[in-house]
Amino acid sequence: MNLELQQFKADFFKALGHPLRIRILELLSEGDKNVNELQSLIGSEGSAVSQQLAILRSKNIVYGTKDGNKVTYSLRDPMIIELLSIARQIFNNHLIDAISMLDRFNEE
Repeated sequence: MNLELQQFKADFFKALGHPLRIRILELLSEGDKNVNELQSLIGSEGSAVSQQLAILRSKNIVYGTKDGNKVTYSLRDPMIIELLSIARQIFNNHLIDAISMLDRFNEE
C-alpha cells in the first residue's frame, strides 16, 4: 500500500512538473475554461496548451466536458487550489530566507 501511494505521489508531482501545466491549473482554479480561453490568457499556441492538458487529463488532475465543438476544462479536485497556495507559501518562505541571508551578508 505505501509503495502504491508513493508511486501515485511521484506520478502526481511529475504531472505538475512543468511551468505551463502549473499556469493552466492556476487559471482553472479561477474557473472553468476552454482551450481557446486558456491559450489566449497564457499567450501560447493551442497545440502546446492541448498537449499539457492531455497530460493533466491522463493523471486525472483535470477533466473536460464537451459542449458542441468546445471542451471546457475543470479541476478534478478543488484541493489543487490549496496545493498551489501552499506551493506559493513555500516559495515565499524561500524568498524570506534568501532576503534574510542577503541582509546578514550586507551587514558584515
